Amino acid sequence: MSKRSKAANRDDSLPVERVAKTPAAKKTPASKTPAAKKATASKKATARKKAVAPGETAAPRKAAAPKRTAAAAKKTAAPKKAVATVAPAGARKAESRLGMVRRARRINRELAEVYPYAHPELDFRNPFELLVATVLSAQTTDLRVNQTTPALFARYPTPEDLAAAVPEEVEELIRPTGFFRAKTKSIMGLAAALRDDFGGEVPGRLEDLVKLPGVGRKTAFVVLGNVFGVPGITVDTHFMRLARRFGWTESDDPVKIEAEVAEIFPKSDWTMLSHRVIFHGRRICHARKPACGACPITPLCPAYGEGETDPEKARKLLKYEKGGFPGQRLNPPADYPGRPAPPAPGVAPGAAQNDTGAA
Repeated sequence: MSKRSKAANRDDSLPVERVAKTPAAKKTPASKTPAAKKATASKKATARKKAVAPGETAAPRKAAAPKRTAAAAKKTAAPKKAVATVAPAGARKAESRLGMVRRARRINRELAEVYPYAHPELDFRNPFELLVATVLSAQTTDLRVNQTTPALFARYPTPEDLAAAVPEEVEELIRPTGFFRAKTKSIMGLAAALRDDFGGEVPGRLEDLVKLPGVGRKTAFVVLGNVFGVPGITVDTHFMRLARRFGWTESDDPVKIEAEVAEIFPKSDWTMLSHRVIFHGRRICHARKPACGACPITPLCPAYGEGETDPEKARKLLKYEKGGFPGQRLNPPADYPGRPAPPAPGVAPGAAQNDTGAA
């Protein structure tokens, strides 16, 4: 080997040996130096002292609870207890179409036993009076209408008389029913139409009735079902509410509700079904606070629990004959189990209208 090669070998290996023997390559980390260890232990001791309340002794380090992140605490937190609500078995599982129809028809049968005396709650003696009274019942109670119509029909007993009336005088008579100007226009308009187009007689066909001013399908079916014996479903505010609670429909459209309910029940049941559902809605299944605890059809109702379920408290919510109070008719049918409604203040019972129990 030449001298130049030997020299090169010595130059390449020398730095390696020197670096390996240099003390800096074995430097101890700052965190493991005696001074750093002492400082860390001092900080931990201070933290433990601060965490201990006065008069208490610090717990051993091994017994200290492990630190948990916010996510871990959220996962291990005990779940909140859900408020238990009582519901019939049928409401806790999916219901088939056939099951719903069977349940709906059973509700109708149960309501027939509860309200065998169900009837239209407007006083009337003939089709004309029922037609006018039904138009006046919009946005008010049947009781208020029944207290108002005796004086109206005493003064204008026929369509010809009402059509020729002075509007301001009619407005004053029906003022208690509310919206009296619009209602005056409607009842005088339908009276004129009956006089001019139907010989003063109320027609017995749906297509003719709905052409009269102020008369829609609901009013038409009230007249057809209770005067002419033509089956019809009366979708008023009570019927709409209960049809949804019973699970017969999910619609808010009266025409759609009518069509959907008509598919569930035989046509022969439509008129009396309407009376029973409306009776139940006025007496027990109220809009704001249903008396669930006093309801006779709770095992069949998916909406059980929306109202008061305590039996004693629920009984205090019952209205009309169910609560021991007068009904809405001044002259109810003979089989009505409750008390007749009182006449308007200052009007003697039967002074303006008699024999108004036809139904």
